[in-house]
Amino acid sequence: MKEPKKNMPVPEKRSIPLRLLDRIEKTGNRLPHPATLFAIFAVLVAIISDIIFRLNITATHPGTGKLVEAVSMLNSDGLRFIYTKATDNFVHFPPLGIVLVAMIGIGVAEGSGLISALLRHLVTAAPKRLVTAAVITAGILSHLASSAGYVVLIPLGAMIFAAFKRHPIAGIAAAFCGVSGGFGANFLIGSIDPILAGLTESAASMIDPGIHINPAVNFYFMVASAFLLVILGTWVTEKIVEPRLGKYEGTLEEFENVSTKEKKGLLLAGIAVALTLSILLLLTLPQGSVLRDPETGSLLRSPFVSGMITAIMLFFLIPGIVYGAVTGTIKNDKDVIRHMTSSMKGLAGYIVLVFFAGQFVYYFKHSNIGVLLAIKGAELLQTIGFTGISLLVAFVILSAFINLFMGSASAKWAIMAPVFVPMFMLLGYHPGITQAAFRIGDSVTNIVTPMMSYFALIVAFAQKYDEKYGIGTITATMVPYTVVFGVMWILLLAVWMWLGFPTGPGAPIHLP
Repeated sequence: MKEPKKNMPVPEKRSIPLRLLDRIEKTGNRLPHPATLFAIFAVLVAIISDIIFRLNITATHPGTGKLVEAVSMLNSDGLRFIYTKATDNFVHFPPLGIVLVAMIGIGVAEGSGLISALLRHLVTAAPKRLVTAAVITAGILSHLASSAGYVVLIPLGAMIFAAFKRHPIAGIAAAFCGVSGGFGANFLIGSIDPILAGLTESAASMIDPGIHINPAVNFYFMVASAFLLVILGTWVTEKIVEPRLGKYEGTLEEFENVSTKEKKGLLLAGIAVALTLSILLLLTLPQGSVLRDPETGSLLRSPFVSGMITAIMLFFLIPGIVYGAVTGTIKNDKDVIRHMTSSMKGLAGYIVLVFFAGQFVYYFKHSNIGVLLAIKGAELLQTIGFTGISLLVAFVILSAFINLFMGSASAKWAIMAPVFVPMFMLLGYHPGITQAAFRIGDSVTNIVTPMMSYFALIVAFAQKYDEKYGIGTITATMVPYTVVFGVMWILLLAVWMWLGFPTGPGAPIHLP
């Protein structure tokens, strides 16, 4: 008979929520790379299209009255399409060019140090009683550059709270809820908006080939959401998170203030933004101006709206150059190009992802699966009477659930948009409201899922202040934000729909 082993560690008994998070993490880690997923989805679309074609499944397009039939991707015509259109599917994928153009400007603003200095100035200039709100606001504004908020602001949030003798983890939580929990909100157009708008336009074109979705399609709703989340995030931080954390017993560190030279750079960069905006307004607002529609004089379908990505690039590029010239981070044209190039290097993985995503989206479109699914789905929803706000709420919840397993917003929307945008269009909803509902669901669970790409980085930041902090600690800290944001944001969506406000320029709730 064997002697029982001594000094064996007793397995830690984990709570049900932590075991659930462990399961989610393991499941998510087993998923292939997103690019591989899109390649698999493209193959599945090809197989399904052939099955639907052989079953002779058809539907009548409610807009044109024409019969819609499935197109096989595995017969001779389909195989020729796959072979000859691979390059076109990649190059013409709407988000690709939009993102590349936007990153030219964003790269200069980020590389020159403008965005980092702007975030630091925002939080350090705020009165003590508004520090929490300032950190959350800075987090929301950090969406202007894709990763600046995660890398710069979240550790900065901890240092700012520490400087005010507050718990640094509460500072991390406040910054995290703004940067990631408020991903669908902003006071300005950010780097994610052109990506989502491009995917939405591609999906919407299945129903209306001439539709154009500009990057500001959710702008009005985003601004209202940003104010809501700042208020809610401040309340959750100060009334729930900080009392639960208690007093911090460790050593508190100082953070770097904005220097005099940086302040001068920010001032002149602000003047550059004002001048850029003034020039664009002069080219847009007066009747007969260059950036109005030359035939109708309208702003909604004007060159200004359709080319808004150029304005976004200029709003980053010009102040970035001015700031860099003042602070010394840009000394000549070579530095400008270096910052642009550096931003493009970070897109290498995205470009590979876009190749496979483009094949999937265009196979889906060419095969008519998306249109058939949209028509049949819309008919089913109309039959059971599942429309209106209840439908949008269910879609928000579905998006939030999927976000627990798949972190990339653009990757999720590339899969979901071809199904839900046409479906909701056939129910009479503008693509803008569908995209807005998706962004709510995509945002509120970002801060509690280990699948979010920067989640491990947040844990590492927290462990600087206490080594025992882990995934469970961060998740437990952030759950109140998820619950409060989710409930109140959905309520805002319901009120928005009830009032009939457009989600952005030229984006009414219902299709005309």
